[in-house]
Amino acid sequence: MIVVTGATGNVGRPLVQTLVAAGEQVTAVARKISEPDVPPGVRHRQADLADPASIEPALHGAEALFLLTSADFMANGDLGDVMDVVRKSDVRRVVLLSSQGVGTRRHPSGLEDAVKRSGVEWTMLRPGNFASNAFQWAESVRARRVVEAPFGDVALPAVDPADIAAAAAVVLREPGHGGGVYTLTGPAAISPRQQAAAIGDALGEPVRFVELSRAEARDQMLGYMPEPVVEATLGALGAPSAGEQQVDPDAERLLGRPPRTFAEWAARNVAAFR
Repeated sequence: MIVVTGATGNVGRPLVQTLVAAGEQVTAVARKISEPDVPPGVRHRQADLADPASIEPALHGAEALFLLTSADFMANGDLGDVMDVVRKSDVRRVVLLSSQGVGTRRHPSGLEDAVKRSGVEWTMLRPGNFASNAFQWAESVRARRVVEAPFGDVALPAVDPADIAAAAAVVLREPGHGGGVYTLTGPAAISPRQQAAAIGDALGEPVRFVELSRAEARDQMLGYMPEPVVEATLGALGAPSAGEQQVDPDAERLLGRPPRTFAEWAARNVAAFR
């Protein structure tokens, strides 16, 4: 049995689907979850990592756990308390969805440290910029065919969440990944201006790009992200290190194929922008 937290999100949902297709027994966990959110026959449990005891019933009989934390939890939660519950369960292997920013020291390492201290076998996945961050532009694209973003020509190798899920399925199912740390990126760096063009190509009509100032972007992001996360994110988007702009080979090594491009992600999700 494999337990997947964040099972209704951009990574958790395709991960559940991938594991089920591979014949695995899965328990899907999220703060809000119901039968329509999971494939037929998949066990689902409502739990919140901010209340560590709530996840304990979902861990019964499980051998592996995929841990995905929200931005709110990263700012206010204590993964050490969660790992205390995990350590007392049947789980013997944990895969944490961390961040490339931990490796570049842009983000704190507290989540990874808590998992490592637990004594449970662990694997870290460190994705960079998510292609699905483009969903934040969906409303303006639908209404006005406009993308508004800062740092229009700063390019990062955005990674498709479906590829993150596929990589997670590999390390959850296969032996030999204990103690592994994998940085996951897309196959090529792409700027917000280029992303807007790719969305336009998927729609078959132009999408105009409007560059925001850093201050304008910060004000918008504070509406849905804690301030420390906003500042770290803007730093990575506006002044990325050479490492953050490079394509990392880990995704292709895990997947056995090149990771998907942003254009492929946009084509697959074009309905959100129509």
